[in-house]
Amino acid sequence: MAKKDDIIEVRGVVDEALPGAKFRVRLENDHEVIATIAGKMRKFNIRLSVGDEVRVEMSTYDLTKGRITYRF
Repeated sequence: MAKKDDIIEVRGVVDEALPGAKFRVRLENDHEVIATIAGKMRKFNIRLSVGDEVRVEMSTYDLTKGRITYRF
């Protein structure tokens, strides 16, 4: 498990909804990552759709996957 210091937070836009509550997100720097919805967002039924602007947390160890923590 990554420590709090090892987490990178970036903004992005949801490009595509994938099966299994995963999304393809294009970040500010034009990289694409596969991101899942964080547990609190699932708990409170926060819905995401294509075109939504989101905050993504990524570990420094794997920059191809992330966790969506906030929808703007």
